[in-house]
Formats: sequence, structure tokens, C-alpha cells
Amino acid sequence: MTYSHEVQLMCPVTQGVHHGAAPIPQEAKWVKAKEVKDISGLTHGVGWCAPQQGTCKLTLNVKDGIIQEALVETVGCSGMTHSAAMASEILPGLTILEALNTDLVCDAINTAMRELFLQISYGRTQSAFSEDGLPIGAGLEDLGKGLRSMVGTMYGTLAKGPRYLEMTDGYVTGLALDDNSEIIGYQFVNFGKMMDFIKKGDDANTAFEKSKGQYGRVADAVKIIDPRHE
Repeated sequence: MTYSHEVQLMCPVTQGVHHGAAPIPQEAKWVKAKEVKDISGLTHGVGWCAPQQGTCKLTLNVKDGIIQEALVETVGCSGMTHSAAMASEILPGLTILEALNTDLVCDAINTAMRELFLQISYGRTQSAFSEDGLPIGAGLEDLGKGLRSMVGTMYGTLAKGPRYLEMTDGYVTGLALDDNSEIIGYQFVNFGKMMDFIKKGDDANTAFEKSKGQYGRVADAVKIIDPRHE
């Protein structure tokens, strides 16, 4: 180790009080994390690309410093889906330090990894006070039945007003309007459920009908419009 001339000329002074790392909450324990292997927790975070055209929600489940589970959800850029596929292969098995310094191809996914590293290393995880943390597979619970991301897609113009295109409930097929043409409910089809019905042997039309639902005062609607074509 090389010291500058100025430091070499200094007289030694004993370092006083030094308690080491402050403890952080991890899986219902207070841990003084000194090495990567001391880090555990499940958490979520979001990232965005440099041109801010797309975003990524990343969920990681870390045990003893190693990423055991990764859920990568992307919105806004077609290329991000390919990057997400690569990231889901790359991330499990890496330490959080390796993952922070690994090229995950997509700028938004890299940014999400950075944000998660901060949360995890500072003990700000979703499982900070959960005894033994959350099991591997907990990330899938975010997706619910049908294993589809919770996505909301809305569009609106001053001239023609709002259009609900997709809700967590599913793909919106109809907007219920009152006599003032205000939205009072919507109809939808849940594609996750639909695919499950088809896998079980239902034909497409039957599965489609069984996967329909509605929300709000649809029964009171004066008119129901197709949000994509009307």
C-alpha cells in the first residue's frame, strides 16, 4: 500500500470509538452486515432506461447474499421483453454484488437492479420483519392466478375522452356509459383464466365466455362501447 508524503509525515493517533456496522433488519433479525453473504431479503424495485421510454419492475429473493428468485416485468419497449428473458436466466445464482455489476442488457433492468441493491443492502426489504423471510416462489404471488403481470393501460384525448384498455382484472372489452356519457363501469376478459380453461380442454369460445367479468354499474349503463373501436 502506498502512502503520500504528507501522510507519511503525520504522527499516529489511535482510532477511538468504533462500533462497526450498524445493524439492519433482515428476516426478523438484526444483522451487522460485513460481507455479501450477510445479506438476505425479498424486495421489489423499478428502473427506467436513459431515454425513459420503458420501465422495469424487478423482484428479487436473496438468501445469504445469493439471488434465489427473480421476477422481471417490463413495460413500454418491445426489446425489453427479450432483455427480461435474458435477465431471468442471468440473475439467479449471482450474488447481489455480481448482479449489480452484470450487464443485464436493458438499461431499465440495470437501473432496477441498482435500486434493489440499495434497498437490500440497507435493510429496506419487504421481508425485513418476516421470520425466516419469504420462501422461494413468493415472487410469483405478485402475479396472481394465471401468472400475468398486473398491468393497467389507459388512453385519453381532450376531444374524445378516456379509454380503459386493460385493468388488473383483464383486457377491457366494453366501457359502460351513463346518460351523460361518463364511465360508470367496464366489462373485461381475463386472459390468464381463459388460457387455463383452454389448457383444461375448453374450446376458445367457451373459455372466452367463462373468463368474462364486469366491474361497476354496468347494469345501469345507457350504452356500452368498445374502447378500441368506438
